[in-house]
Amino acid sequence: MTDIRYSRQVALSQWGSEGQQKLAHSHALIIGLGGLGNPVALYLACAGIGKLTLNDFDRVDVSNLPRQVLFSPADAGKAKVDAARQALRRHNADCDIVTLDSRLQDHALDDAVAAADVVIDGCDNFATRFAVNASCVRQRIPLVSGAVIRFEAQLAVFRADLEGQPCYRCLYDENAETLEDCEGQGVLSPLAGMIGTAMAIEACRVIVGFGTDQSGSLLVHDALGGQWRRLRLSRDPSCPVCGQQ
Repeated sequence: MTDIRYSRQVALSQWGSEGQQKLAHSHALIIGLGGLGNPVALYLACAGIGKLTLNDFDRVDVSNLPRQVLFSPADAGKAKVDAARQALRRHNADCDIVTLDSRLQDHALDDAVAAADVVIDGCDNFATRFAVNASCVRQRIPLVSGAVIRFEAQLAVFRADLEGQPCYRCLYDENAETLEDCEGQGVLSPLAGMIGTAMAIEACRVIVGFGTDQSGSLLVHDALGGQWRRLRLSRDPSCPVCGQQ
């Protein structure tokens, strides 16, 4: 049954049975089960990842349903991690799913990050993004980061496990006045699904090692014009997180 289930992936010469085994023995930590975390969790589980740790302390609201595809109207009021676990088990009962329904901070965050092979940040606020990035740098764990707001989206991969790579903090200044949180802003629902799916692909690239991941660059998408831009990122020597002291 397992061979048949993943046969289309195993048939890929850049993936094969070895790649499927790597995925089956890998662990991804997903921070945030919103419009990005939902498709990431869904596609990683369906692709055959061995373990997912889901972190979110929010509850399902009916306003979430257009973007958060794991949830149904019957899930309104439930903890997102519980509703997501139930939905993912329907898709792949072999995936080991751990849920964390509290805010990860300090040592708890470091422990969760250190236990993962890749961290996926789909949260909706910059404070959490900065904290997750700093933890990934400390633990030298790859970070897949995505963001959507209105008709705009961003995707980046930060390889703290490799020498000389930039981190999220190299890209954004914590004190910049231009930072916006997603909460309270409009967002195009299919855009969240598109970027979340792309984040799942990048996580698979990191784990399996096929193709070329997006590390060292920032992909920016404008859904109004249907345009993509790629911006090259450099490590900031004065970065307070990853820069040389």
